[in-house]
Amino acid sequence: MKKKQLMLFLLFMIILFTCSTNEFKIEEPITKEVTIIAPSSIGGGWDVTARAMQDILISENLMNQNISVINKVGVGGELGWKYTKDQTDSVIAINSSLLITNYLLGQSKLTYKDFTPIATLATEWEVTIVSKGSKISSAKQLMDDLKKDPHAYKIGVSPRLGNDDQLSFVLASQQVGLKTEQLDFYVYENSEQVVEALLKKQIDVATMSLSEAKKYAESNQIKLLVISSEKRLKELPEVPTWAEQGIDLVFEHWRGVMGPPNMSNAEIEFWDATIEKMVKTEKWKKTLQMYMWNDFYKNRRETIIFLENQSRMYEQLMGIHMDS
Repeated sequence: MKKKQLMLFLLFMIILFTCSTNEFKIEEPITKEVTIIAPSSIGGGWDVTARAMQDILISENLMNQNISVINKVGVGGELGWKYTKDQTDSVIAINSSLLITNYLLGQSKLTYKDFTPIATLATEWEVTIVSKGSKISSAKQLMDDLKKDPHAYKIGVSPRLGNDDQLSFVLASQQVGLKTEQLDFYVYENSEQVVEALLKKQIDVATMSLSEAKKYAESNQIKLLVISSEKRLKELPEVPTWAEQGIDLVFEHWRGVMGPPNMSNAEIEFWDATIEKMVKTEKWKKTLQMYMWNDFYKNRRETIIFLENQSRMYEQLMGIHMDS
């Protein structure tokens, strides 16, 4: 009897040990150096997101591998995303709505379905900016002037037409009866070039994400004319919303992470779990605060649904607003 009890006890301990080790074991299918692709130049929104991820994944010891950020600049994200699609492993890329709108506008053959969705990270607000000495004093004046003469001002945007920067402005202008083709948009490679053109008076107004405009506002080079948030931000109490300017518009720009189309299940699960840990760190929460991003984390399963919904939404917006 004692022998039988001993055997049962040993069997129980083996099962318990096996379950325990499996439960706490963290599989790391990635053995090579990890590369995060930022499909923009240094300092752009995609780049800032990639480098924030790199910093936190390393400093919080969430990965054992070396992590590098590579900037693949050009064609509105196309070069970076095409490079990502052609990779076999250990590469992820930052994405945004431009991946969807590029395709819908016929500017790219790539769609979100050509990649492996991993996570959605954050959103941020869009702002319209002018130079410090601009004669444009408010967004209401801007829209009133454009309504009288759609060619009154040159509008800067980057890195491509059809992105959220342009679309947010188009949606605002639609409310005063303007059509997209009436407006004079000038396209630049990145936000730095946009601001440079603004300061040189090559353009009169520009639209971009808040994190991209923030440093220029802090250095007193530009003025934030209006923001696409529901209400004024406590960090920027002097910047009015579109609603305060008589335009019913609230608009958020999102960024996320994706991988090549042929990622293994183990690699997908690893990234899904690792990024979930990353967004729970205090350092990530401080990053959100620093850039005035909004927490918009969605795991892989939620991101797949989100991308499908976003594609349908942008298809409707493009049909109604971009071609009208």
